[in-house]
Amino acid sequence: MKEISPDQLYQLFNRSKRNTENVIKAAPIGICITTPSGHFEMVNPAYCEFYGYQPEELLGQHFTQVVPEESRAVLSALHEEFMQGNENQELRQEWDVVIKNGERRTVIAEAARIEADDGEPRKVTFIIDITQRKRLEERLKQANERLDHLAHHDELTELLNRRAGLQRLDEEIKRFKRYGTPLSIAMYDLDDFKAFNDTYGHSAGDSVLQQITTLVSEILRDTDLHIRLGGEEFLIIMPGVSAEEAYQGMERVRKSVAQKSFTEYQLTVTLSSGIASYAEGSGSRLLDHADKAMYQAKQTGRNRVVIASSSM
Repeated sequence: MKEISPDQLYQLFNRSKRNTENVIKAAPIGICITTPSGHFEMVNPAYCEFYGYQPEELLGQHFTQVVPEESRAVLSALHEEFMQGNENQELRQEWDVVIKNGERRTVIAEAARIEADDGEPRKVTFIIDITQRKRLEERLKQANERLDHLAHHDELTELLNRRAGLQRLDEEIKRFKRYGTPLSIAMYDLDDFKAFNDTYGHSAGDSVLQQITTLVSEILRDTDLHIRLGGEEFLIIMPGVSAEEAYQGMERVRKSVAQKSFTEYQLTVTLSSGIASYAEGSGSRLLDHADKAMYQAKQTGRNRVVIASSSM
């Protein structure tokens, strides 16, 4: 093997160094090198282009110049740990950064520790812009949350829908069987609401339904569950409440609804309600008792609350 002279080794070293520098400059991702104190020692063109700075605006500056002010102390501490050789630190992290015009973006930053010519460590950081991906992820998350909400809630009133409401009723019945706490339900229906829809139109009817259900929800306890069964028929699940207590609660609801004036239509709206308390059997049987009591309220004059008798 031909022996390589020191001069040739030096030339090879310089050539390798220049090739490395050229690769860094041509790299399509942002690369920077920072000193142990956290100051920029090298920034490649892709790094400058991403952040919107000229090289001279970054070189010599502390790297926290490109991160939000509230994150600077944390990142400085992490940098110090990294330079001291903390082996447990995650080398690939996601961070919010701030470009020159003040816009916030999100990057994946991956770091490596190297030894420089002076024998001191340096931190090489590679960044990839994932801002668009994060925005798409957030929009997808919001869309999924909306779909999940619509799967369990009535779109018009934002109340629990029939399927979700009946599922919650089954859960409350199981809780009753386990702990023996009282459980009552109230079904209510708006009186002569079909005639209102026929007179004023379904758009007006929807507006009135929204206003009434909002009013009712404000009167109910936080622990009560307000459900739209369909049309103008609603269910309220009242955990821990006896039939008499449920009756008193629904009387407050009935009076408040009857006192509300819809001046744009020059009318008031009333409701009829049936109360039933759980003793045994299924949720369907409990609903049937409340429904019969509500029918009795309508048959005996409307705008009233009736407690289901045990014989129903």
